[in-house]
Amino acid sequence: MKSILITGGAGFIGSHLVRLFVKKYPDYQIVNLDKLTYAGNLMNLKDIEQSANYVFEKGDIVDSELVNKLFEKYAFDSVIHLAAETHVDRSISDPLSFVKTNVLGTFNLLNAARMHWKDSTGKLFYHVSTDEVYGALKLGEDTLFTEHTPYDPRSPYSAAKASSDHFVRAYWHTYDLPVVLSNCSNNYGSYQFPEKLIPLFINNIKNNKALPVYGDGLYTRDWLWVEDHARAIDVVFHKGKQGETYNIGGHNEWTNMDLVHLLCDTADQELGRAAGTARASITFVKDRPGHDRRYAIDASKIEKDLGWTPSIRFEEGLLETVKWYLNNEAWLDNVTSGAYQDYYTKQYT
Repeated sequence: MKSILITGGAGFIGSHLVRLFVKKYPDYQIVNLDKLTYAGNLMNLKDIEQSANYVFEKGDIVDSELVNKLFEKYAFDSVIHLAAETHVDRSISDPLSFVKTNVLGTFNLLNAARMHWKDSTGKLFYHVSTDEVYGALKLGEDTLFTEHTPYDPRSPYSAAKASSDHFVRAYWHTYDLPVVLSNCSNNYGSYQFPEKLIPLFINNIKNNKALPVYGDGLYTRDWLWVEDHARAIDVVFHKGKQGETYNIGGHNEWTNMDLVHLLCDTADQELGRAAGTARASITFVKDRPGHDRRYAIDASKIEKDLGWTPSIRFEEGLLETVKWYLNNEAWLDNVTSGAYQDYYTKQYT
């Protein structure tokens, strides 16, 4: 049985990937390593937690001793590394925690793989990263991030992720560690922690709260449906060329204001409210420091080389996302109340 370590598997993207691999590959042993910070939620995986090929390990990738013990215990053939601190606002107020997890944690995993994979045949270290490492594009220009775009991180979060990307490539070049990387655009979909824009606004609309928009609202992002991202990771894991980087984007570039307007109108419709109800709650707030104006990914390489393309238009994906959060009030209430943090103790101890 192939043994795969997925780090950060209780998080937003990670839980979708764990579910996909557990269900699609019954001959793989999937070990989910997660620290269970505020963003880690094992309730995301209730439907597969009893699967014969799934194991959960609670732990911190910053703990090198633990990481090495897990490599010895499970003899991992591959690592898919998603564990990271990701929220830009939090990185501004607490940059050190981002350095510890995103840089030192990645280093520990790379070192463990190098020490334990004496024969690298059939082995792979897959590092999942972000488009934010590339810096910012100018509004109004027809430019996109490619795999060759120079790194220019602007926040402590993106700087920490850029550093981890560089360490992964350094281990490929220096130690011949078999690696592959991907850099994705903004994800959206079910099970996302409601500090991020889309679930936060859905929850605020439902509860008639203000909808805070940074600055002028013209910040532009490319949006990727999380289930499409999980499929892309699957494709890169099985078909990607070692040492290569693949950009993963949704071909869905939206300004924050256009997105918020669409989100308001979609939520009003699903809640049976009069048109314009949610829009009346939009408020503009002071911009955050170093706010990048525009991200947009050129995903032609993964499409051409590996045959992956997004499966859904943003309008369709957003509608599915709004429906999911409105139909899963118990999940959202457990997260916003903090009750979800008791799930590990009740189920695993």
